[in-house]
Amino acid sequence: MDTVGRWSPVRFAHVAGAALWVGGQQALSLVILPLARRMLAPETKDRFTAEEGRRFGLLTGAVSLPVQLATGWAVAWHKGVTWAALTEPGYGRTLAARLALFVLVMPAAVGHGIAHARNRAEPARSLAVVSLVGSLGVVLLAAALPAT
Repeated sequence: MDTVGRWSPVRFAHVAGAALWVGGQQALSLVILPLARRMLAPETKDRFTAEEGRRFGLLTGAVSLPVQLATGWAVAWHKGVTWAALTEPGYGRTLAARLALFVLVMPAAVGHGIAHARNRAEPARSLAVVSLVGSLGVVLLAAALPAT
């Protein structure tokens, strides 16, 4: 297996962390929350969604985000990416767009958690949609990165 090198576990951790975060958002939004709304009494649903939100936030904040930041930095360093390279066509600009979108998505995700904790349903829902759509954009830009 000459295609699996010592950087493969780092790239794997980066992809797995992204899959956990974005896949978790999709699963919660498209499967778990609609079922909870349909099958649970309002007070049970509220308690359930608050608890799953706290757990998901803790998991992503304590595990996924640090893994993403550390492995993303490591992969960029390994590939020789510099600040100046982020302005160059191809890999640099695509990575810069991905980073910029990530920087916009994170406050939306945090804002969603805060709005939900304060029982502000409409802003929480809007910020959840912004976070999910932005996260999918981050993954799309990751897939668009040219091979180097």
